Amino acid sequence: MPPRGGGVAYGLRRGLLEMGIGSNDGVGQGPSSPSKASRKTMVRLKEIAEAAGVSVMTVSKALRDRRDVAVATKARIRALSESMGYVPNLSAMGLRSRTTRMFGLIIPATTDPVYARVQLAIEQNAADQGYDLLFAQSLGMADREEAALRRFLARGVDGIFLSPVQCMPRPTPYLDEVRRRGIPLVVLGHRTPCCEGFANVETDDLAASASATRHLLELGHRRIAFLAGPQASPSAQERLQGYRRALREAGIEGDDRWVFNAGSTIEEGTHAALQWMQEKTDVTAIQAVNDLVAIGAAEALLNQGFRIPQDVSVVGYGNILAAEHFRVPLTTVRQPKLRLGAVAMDLMLSWLKDGKPASRRIPAELIVRASTGKASAG
Repeated sequence: MPPRGGGVAYGLRRGLLEMGIGSNDGVGQGPSSPSKASRKTMVRLKEIAEAAGVSVMTVSKALRDRRDVAVATKARIRALSESMGYVPNLSAMGLRSRTTRMFGLIIPATTDPVYARVQLAIEQNAADQGYDLLFAQSLGMADREEAALRRFLARGVDGIFLSPVQCMPRPTPYLDEVRRRGIPLVVLGHRTPCCEGFANVETDDLAASASATRHLLELGHRRIAFLAGPQASPSAQERLQGYRRALREAGIEGDDRWVFNAGSTIEEGTHAALQWMQEKTDVTAIQAVNDLVAIGAAEALLNQGFRIPQDVSVVGYGNILAAEHFRVPLTTVRQPKLRLGAVAMDLMLSWLKDGKPASRRIPAELIVRASTGKASAG
């Protein structure tokens, strides 16, 4: 007779027993737990030392590549540790060395074709140096940037790479905390006032933009429009300054009617080009703050029947992949994206070893393609 109140459970157990599944299979007993004998434990330095016939201290030094251990002994201990499946306890090592072997990286977005390449270079170089990378996107929002910095501080990162949200109007206590703790921070791009005291790596946007304008001048263009980026972006403002400098050096009086606020996206480039068409500004070439804006503008021009470059020449900035494969391959400035990431890592490692390094400014290169040609006679 089944126990009172337990008919269903009793019937289930009996049916399972008749099928050859005994109570030791864990039915009706709740979660099973492995025995101590079957539980796999981490390989310890003591076990490696016993197998190698050396002291624990020698094993520890060998795995840290200390010079006071013979090369042959280090090779033997490392081979033995690998065969035994030894994995170092990074948390414990961090407590002893006061490091975590982790960096933090904050960029606007992974969809940004420039920062995606910078991120790739930083990640590859970090791995080569034995560091892991914590990653966050600010999406251009100060609150997200602050939250990411706070997470990185809580995780005890050894350093931070940051493309800052530009010209934040409020105080930045989290950056003050980074300074107070003495954590190395490398700014990716131009520094803003809130990033004083940190190292940075940037493209020489002023010279590169001026070279793009001079290219159009050499083709005979004298009336050149500029599709400008966000006023809060130092790099966008440098590119506008480079354009104006090249015009001045050529003895051309810049006309404010040639400058259009275009933002940073394809859609904003399209809107700026349509605005130019509506205002009927008499220009023969268009220079854009970046490739996305240039592509948006060029698409609008082509859709309205303009020929590129026969009617209007177009120049971008950045040399993203789409620039080369656009309907009319785009003349542009090649930003050294992978080099920017590599130099940022060099600055970080130099800071950790010798103290704050000098900031770096990297030149960019003009890439001439089919979107620019001689100015039309009209």
